Amino acid sequence: MTQSAVVLAYHDVGCRGLACVLANRLQVDLVVTHRDAPGEKIWFASVAELAELNDIPVVYAEDLEAGELRDRLAASSPDWLFSFYYRHMLGEELLAIPSRGAFNLHGSLLPNYRGRVPVNWAIINGETETGASLHRMEIKPDAGALIDQQAVAILPNDTAAGVMQKICCAAEAVLMRSLPKLVDGSFRETPLDLAAGSYFGGRKPEDGRIDWSLPASRLHNLIRALAPPYPPAFFDAGEHRLHLLGSYFRDLPGASQRARLYWSEGRCYADCIDGRRLQVTGLEIDREPAGQAEFEQLFGAELVP
Repeated sequence: MTQSAVVLAYHDVGCRGLACVLANRLQVDLVVTHRDAPGEKIWFASVAELAELNDIPVVYAEDLEAGELRDRLAASSPDWLFSFYYRHMLGEELLAIPSRGAFNLHGSLLPNYRGRVPVNWAIINGETETGASLHRMEIKPDAGALIDQQAVAILPNDTAAGVMQKICCAAEAVLMRSLPKLVDGSFRETPLDLAAGSYFGGRKPEDGRIDWSLPASRLHNLIRALAPPYPPAFFDAGEHRLHLLGSYFRDLPGASQRARLYWSEGRCYADCIDGRRLQVTGLEIDREPAGQAEFEQLFGAELVP
C-alpha cells in the first residue's frame, strides 16, 4: 500500500527534498510553501512550480491561519510529514497529525548549529565542514533524534551560496538513503546530545557591519558568509556606505599592520591589523558598483576605516 506524505518546503533544499520524496514513490497529497517576500532577490528554485508540475495541491503558509493549516494537514491524513527548509516552527498539534512521524532536514551537522541560518554562521565561525541532517521533529527546534546526516567541506574561500549548493547534494544523499528505511520501518534513531552542540539565532542587517579591529581571517569569513545573493558585509566612511561583495584570502606578503582599503595593479585589497591582507573581489559604494576610478575619486589612494 502506498504511503502518503505532506511536504512543507521552500528554497533549493525544499525542491530537492520534494523531488526525493517523489522519487521514492510516496504519495504527496499536499505541499505547503511560502510566498516569495516582496523585494527579496529570488535566486533559488520554486517548490510551488515543482509541485504544480506533479499535479500536487499547493497552499501558501502566509495565506493560512494556524487553524486552517491544521485542518488542511488533518484532512490529508498523512503517514508522514516532511519539512525541508520550511521557515515556520510547527506546534505540537501539527506534529501529532502524521501517523508515522514528522521529520525535518536541517543544514548543519546536528547537534551543532541548531537554529537559524546555520550555513552562514558556520562560515562566519571559520568551520571547515558542515552538512545536512535528517531528524525527527520536536517542539524544541532541531532537537529531535537523528536519522542520518552527510558532511560537506567548507573550503577556505567558499561562499555561503557555494556551500548551500553542497548542502543540496548532501540533503539528496541523506534522503535517498533514509526514505526507503522510513517506508519499510528499518530506520534507526539516535538521540541528540544538545549539550554537546550549539544554537544560533537569526541575523539582522546590522550584524553585517565590518569590525576592522578583527584579523584578516575573521573579516574574510564574514565577507564570504554574506556574499551575494545575501545582504553583503559593509562599513561606513563618512557619508558613504561601502559593501564588500566578496574576498579572496591567501597568504600575501606586504600588508601593513593597520586597517586600510586600497587598489594596487588593478586589484582592490584590504590590509588588516594582523599584517595580512585580503583581495576584495567585489565592491559597491552607496549601492553602485565601484572600481578603482570611482574609489579613488572619493577616497584618494587609500581609505582608512
